[in-house]
Amino acid sequence: MIHDLQWALPAHAVLEFAGIGIGAALYRRARRREGMASVMAPGGFAILVGLLLGAGLGNKLVFLIERPDVVQGWFVGRWVMPGQSIVGGLLGGLIGVEIAKRLTRQPQSTGDLMVWPITVGLVIGRVGCFIAGLHDDTYGVVTTLPWGVDFGDGLTRHPTQLYEIVFVLAWSGLLLRHRERWAAVPGLMFKLFLAGYLAWRFAVDGIKPVLVPYPLGRSGIQWTCAIALALYAPFVLRAWRERGRGMGALPAGNIG
Repeated sequence: MIHDLQWALPAHAVLEFAGIGIGAALYRRARRREGMASVMAPGGFAILVGLLLGAGLGNKLVFLIERPDVVQGWFVGRWVMPGQSIVGGLLGGLIGVEIAKRLTRQPQSTGDLMVWPITVGLVIGRVGCFIAGLHDDTYGVVTTLPWGVDFGDGLTRHPTQLYEIVFVLAWSGLLLRHRERWAAVPGLMFKLFLAGYLAWRFAVDGIKPVLVPYPLGRSGIQWTCAIALALYAPFVLRAWRERGRGMGALPAGNIG
């Protein structure tokens, strides 16, 4: 059982920050390996600011879409700090980076180098979510499967945090193993990674409790993933077609 808040919640917070820090360090190292300018150089710094601002805003916004009851509580004096959303962080960070690139007229794609850092940061963060148990709202519904986990309420549930760790390691591992296939079109690997993650989240959140139902009984996260995937799919398909034609790099503003 996982229910000791005296160590679970602090450990969760430490692992979240560790995931962000280690992911950032891996990204800086990847840039150096590719001979790119430091993230503190003028162009790199603009992208970094766009990433941080976008991820921070998206993180909170998608959480509030998922939990509109938190906003409603503010109007009646229930002051609860909004939580976080990985989906929101990824989408907000993507938009922030693209805005920064347009403002600074940087045509190069920057997404491919982020695939592994994002994966590592996400895995570390999800370990924290697993430790936090029922206090993180990332657990699954009740299951009779032998690997179900009791998070402290006497019920065995899908350990969806662990499912996600397995998925992102497998998905990013597959993409990275065949990176030469995507190399002709910079940004394609990141697009495939993000599209796959959005599809995964839409699916796996179907076995999580829906705290605030939206149309068709889906959660706010599921609707966010579905809409984002529909909007993002044309960019992914365009990059995939460019790969098939062997036309190389795409012009600026290609969302990734």
